[in-house]
Amino acid sequence: MRTIMVFNPKGGSGKTTLATNLASYYVNQGQSVLLVDYDPQESSLEWIDARDTDKKLIPIYGMSGVEEKIRKFPDTDVMIMDAPAAVHGKDMRELLKLVETLVIPVIPSPIDMRAAGHFIEAILSERRVSQKKLRLALVANRVKERSKAYHSLEVFLGKARIPFITHLRDAQVYLRAAETGAGIFDLPERSVARDLEEWQPLIKWLKGRGSRPSA
Repeated sequence: MRTIMVFNPKGGSGKTTLATNLASYYVNQGQSVLLVDYDPQESSLEWIDARDTDKKLIPIYGMSGVEEKIRKFPDTDVMIMDAPAAVHGKDMRELLKLVETLVIPVIPSPIDMRAAGHFIEAILSERRVSQKKLRLALVANRVKERSKAYHSLEVFLGKARIPFITHLRDAQVYLRAAETGAGIFDLPERSVARDLEEWQPLIKWLKGRGSRPSA
């Protein structure tokens, strides 16, 4: 079973948007998807509830990581985890044991970049990372491409010792889709062509060997 976690202990980085849209991608590829929500606010689970009311959308299974002990389901192809905010130290390491791939979203603000820098250093010091049992990627999230803030973020991520894969723009289409429990991969391609193009580097990376632990 493929295991992917979207993780950044800084709140407001767009973890749920990435997690739900990854779930949308995989389920539209014919995969059975389990979305695990660690946030006490249960935003991902509420997204699934909204999705369940639309019979045209392919079902995605959900469970709370707060209330239930995570277990592997034999019929699940991909498990995506929406990590909580404000997790560090031992609690962070316990979460990292559950996954093989970590996607770290960072938004273009000085506060978020500083927080991301501390998180990246903490992650890189973990044994599972040095042993290549956990693979990492950075995604610039909610960006306005021509802004000075995005340029600063691009420079910051480019200097990090973790692959910087792509950027995702700050677009209303994500909000509109989320209202009905959809992701951009559920929508007509012509209406989200630009956003799908931005996702392609991340999808390509997730398909590649570099996103999976060494044998």
